[in-house]
Amino acid sequence: MQQALIALAHPDPASFSHAVAAAYAQGVAAAGHRAEIADLAAEGFDPRFTAQDLALHRREAPPAADVAAEQARIDRADALVLVYPVYWWAMPGLLKGWIDRVFANGWAYEESPGGPLLKKLRHLDVHLLAVGGASQRTYARHGYFGAMKTQIEHGIFDYCGAKVRRSELLLDADPAHLQTARALGARLFATEPAAALPA
Repeated sequence: MQQALIALAHPDPASFSHAVAAAYAQGVAAAGHRAEIADLAAEGFDPRFTAQDLALHRREAPPAADVAAEQARIDRADALVLVYPVYWWAMPGLLKGWIDRVFANGWAYEESPGGPLLKKLRHLDVHLLAVGGASQRTYARHGYFGAMKTQIEHGIFDYCGAKVRRSELLLDADPAHLQTARALGARLFATEPAAALPA
């Protein structure tokens, strides 16, 4: 049995993002695995990067208790799934602040002056589910798919060595996306080639 950590960043429990995360978790459970939802807003995670976080980055201090707890939660997971609404062509500040603080020097990667970069999350598989309100044509016209790949897949996860296995953009709050999310969750730990997903 494997475990997925689903990190969710939306303040409204009745949001479509919450429904997508729940459907994904249902799919994981239906396939016989465990899913934990990290509801960052409900849990009150503080996304502010403080002097203590900077000291951790400089390797001058240990991580704050909330950061250490999140790192341990990721360490227990076999896959990390991010579910988030698209705000201003990016992920919400809450989720970005979670990444800023938790994916710290010494844990996610290791760098030192003049030394090589050590990518420490090579074992971690990442799956992205972004929920957007515009049409696919709008996202394509403005190059958002490429921007996501550069900013999130390359800029964050490749830097740490984590592998982004799947990146989905679910648009227009279509209820059919819940079926897609369940199917994606059910296939998360499948070893055989993925079957076609529902349209």
